[in-house]
Amino acid sequence: MRNLLLSMAMAAVALCAALPAAAQTVLDGAYIKEHTKTKRVVPYTHIREADVMWARRVWRTIDLREKVNHPLYYPTEPINDRKSLFDVIRQGLLVDGSITAYDPGPLLTDDEFKKPLLAPELKDLFTRMDTQYTESLTTGDMEMVVQPINLESRDIKMYKIKEDWIFDKQRSTMDIRIIGIAPMKEVRGEDGEVRGYAPIFWLYYPECRYVFANWDAFNRENDAERRSYEDIFWKRQFSSYITKWSNVYDRQLNDYKTGLDALLEGEEIKQALFEFEHDLWNF
Repeated sequence: MRNLLLSMAMAAVALCAALPAAAQTVLDGAYIKEHTKTKRVVPYTHIREADVMWARRVWRTIDLREKVNHPLYYPTEPINDRKSLFDVIRQGLLVDGSITAYDPGPLLTDDEFKKPLLAPELKDLFTRMDTQYTESLTTGDMEMVVQPINLESRDIKMYKIKEDWIFDKQRSTMDIRIIGIAPMKEVRGEDGEVRGYAPIFWLYYPECRYVFANWDAFNRENDAERRSYEDIFWKRQFSSYITKWSNVYDRQLNDYKTGLDALLEGEEIKQALFEFEHDLWNF
C-alpha cells in the first residue's frame, strides 16, 4: 500500500512538472506569425545634395485621440501579439537598448539630437517618486508615504514628428523623410488644469525604423494583413496637423496664430506643399 501511494505521488509530481512545458507548446492561433518579426527595413534611396532641387522642413503633431490614429495608441496594456507604439519605444530604450533618446532641453524645444540621455535619466523620466502624507491606522499621526508612479502608455496622447520634404530632380520624385519623433505628455498647471503638451524626449527616426519594422499594428479590416509601425509611417497612414515649417523667424504657428486660425494656417501649408509638387507636372 505504501509503495502504491508513493508511486501515485511521484506520478502526480511528474505530471505537474510537465504541465508548464506543455503549456509552452500551445499555439494561440492557427499559424505561426513570423512575417513581421523577421521583416527587414527597406533602405532609403540615396540622395545627393546636387540633386536636391527644393527642400523644406516641416513639424507635425499626431493626435492619438483621432480615430485614424488609434492603431498607434492601443492597446494601452501589452497583449500577446501587440503593443502600443509607446510600449515598443519603452522596450527599445529600457530593455533592448536598440534606440537612443535625446534631451529636449530645459525649455523642451531642442529637437536637434544634441544630448543623449543616460540610463539614470531615462529611468527618472519613466518612473517618478510621489510623496503623500496619510494618516496612520495605528498611531493616528500623519506619515509620509513615497510611491513610484510609472509613465504609462495611456498617458501619451500625442507625438511630434520632424520631417524633410525633398524634391529629387534626378528621380523626379518628392521624398518625405521623417527625421525625428517625440512622444508628448500633458503639462498641467498648479491648479491641475491641462496647459498643453510637451515632448518627453526625441528619437532619431532612421534608428527607430529597425525597431518599428518588427512590431504589428492593428488592421481594422484584416488580421492577416497587419502592418508594422514602420509601414504606417512609411505609407503615411496617420492623421496630423502642421505646427511649424522652416521660416526666417524660426517660430511656430501658434506664435502668431491661435486656436482655429493656427489649424487653418497649417492646412494652407499642406495645400502649398501639395500644389508645389502638382505644379511641377502641370504643363
